[in-house]
Amino acid sequence: MNIDWKHIDTVLLDMDGTLLDRHFDDHFWLEHVPRRWAERNKTSLEQAKKHLYALFNSQENTLNWTDLDYWSSHLRLDIPLLKKEVEHLIAVHPYVVEFLLFLRQHGKHAWLVTNAHSKTLDLKMKKTMLGPYFSGIVSAHQVGLPKEDDRFWGELRRFIPYDPRRTLLGEDSETNLGTAARFGIRYLVYISRFSSRLQPEPSSTYQSIHYFSQLIPGFGEAG
Repeated sequence: MNIDWKHIDTVLLDMDGTLLDRHFDDHFWLEHVPRRWAERNKTSLEQAKKHLYALFNSQENTLNWTDLDYWSSHLRLDIPLLKKEVEHLIAVHPYVVEFLLFLRQHGKHAWLVTNAHSKTLDLKMKKTMLGPYFSGIVSAHQVGLPKEDDRFWGELRRFIPYDPRRTLLGEDSETNLGTAARFGIRYLVYISRFSSRLQPEPSSTYQSIHYFSQLIPGFGEAG
């Protein structure tokens, strides 16, 4: 993909599915939590999944969706502790570190901008050691709005002084790319290989990549 980097000052990057393999999150919420909930409530895994999936879907596109305290209270489970049980599945996508080093070497301001809860961030940054590569990290819980909300990107400027016309956003959510587009963020990149366990499908709306190596001039298109 051809990106004219001299027109970009700021790079905003999502975390789950974009920098990190979303297999961890999919497995955690779709398999691990239902299994533990079924054990606690003495019900079948099938019934647990049916019940929990409906609860999860009811909170989609809200801050509750990623709020570990909300789910701990609502499900009567220690969600942060359950995450530690499967933290070995947390993994950085290929070529992410190389891309972050490229941004640093070329004087770009890289920010991690995520819907993730602070307890999730702490766990994943300790596991991956990616934190020092960023100018800073902003959670939607700090902003008070999820990225799915059109108002998010304007409110984000209270935390990051960025010019949307000179900003690139990398996301595995077409919904979030859509809210960013409406705000005026100029360079939008969809990460199609968000999970190592699923076949990637390019977006029909946004420029798509499998790996961040595709944004590094001269690196070649891996994968």
